[in-house]
Amino acid sequence: MRARFPDFRLGNVLATSFTATLTERRGDAVERIPTPQRFVDWLAVNGLAVESCTTAQLELARELRESIHAAATATAVQDALPASAIQVINDCSIQGRAAAVLTPEGKRQWRLSSASCVEDALSVIAADAISIIAGERDGRMALCASPTCQAAFFDTSQSRTRKWCDMNTCGNRQKKARFNANQRKNGTAARTGVI
Repeated sequence: MRARFPDFRLGNVLATSFTATLTERRGDAVERIPTPQRFVDWLAVNGLAVESCTTAQLELARELRESIHAAATATAVQDALPASAIQVINDCSIQGRAAAVLTPEGKRQWRLSSASCVEDALSVIAADAISIIAGERDGRMALCASPTCQAAFFDTSQSRTRKWCDMNTCGNRQKKARFNANQRKNGTAARTGVI
């Protein structure tokens, strides 16, 4: 029987979807790629299929993930980028030999140099992070308003005022908490006759 893992949080931006493989960073952290095979699964879902991943490659992936998160967070709060994060992102970016190819449907697809080259996949993720952190794409880096999450995400909403990394999780959780607090307050007010 296969172990049950938390679902992946998938988004439209590869780099921030990757950083979302560790969620609830300020609460009870949830590791969504706890094993090399689970990382292989995540890569496949994101169009970067590899056949296998070693424990050392998973550790490198996690180091890249945390470096992207640190740089994206610094960008969101307009701090200086951490030099160590820049080094890891740049090293991963130049290590791979992935190539962008055009599909018959007019979409970009990544071709890795071999089906066993996790480093190629990491270079694609690093390049995506560089693109958003450097401000090359239309949007802005922001931090999730959930006090237990604080995930960095790339806000492409028209007003650039999005508050949650994911409305289906953090946003709904916060709205539910506000609703329950209002219900308790209104219930107390109704019982005491205070309105």
